[in-house]
Amino acid sequence: MARRNASRVFFPWERKRGVFGVLSRARARIVLAVVVVVFLVVVVRRREESAAATRATRASLTTAGRALVSFRSDHGGACPRELGELVAGGYSYDLPVDAWGRPLRFTCPGRMDTKGIDVWSDGPDGLPGGLDRVE
Repeated sequence: MARRNASRVFFPWERKRGVFGVLSRARARIVLAVVVVVFLVVVVRRREESAAATRATRASLTTAGRALVSFRSDHGGACPRELGELVAGGYSYDLPVDAWGRPLRFTCPGRMDTKGIDVWSDGPDGLPGGLDRVE
């Protein structure tokens, strides 16, 4: 005779699971932890790339400033009309650009240093006088 309402004990590995059964609570926690770690790595990497670009731009600003000072000392205090004159005169190997590939800007005499030169970059957004410029 067949048993009616036979109770059977299922072990966790014996149950048939559907699509959502694959992700148990323990696996969901692991997947969530991996997603959070990947997100944090991406955020930190972007931040470091931005900081590295700013450092590279500041190095270009220093190099261009030194080339401009050398140009002025050789030309009796006269300022170049454009940065291309630095290359033509041999004061720089190539046109000074920032980390984003845009040419640097300068004013001579400077606004901050009236007897010197102000050199700056428009920053990542490229807007002249923007809030993210690098000086």
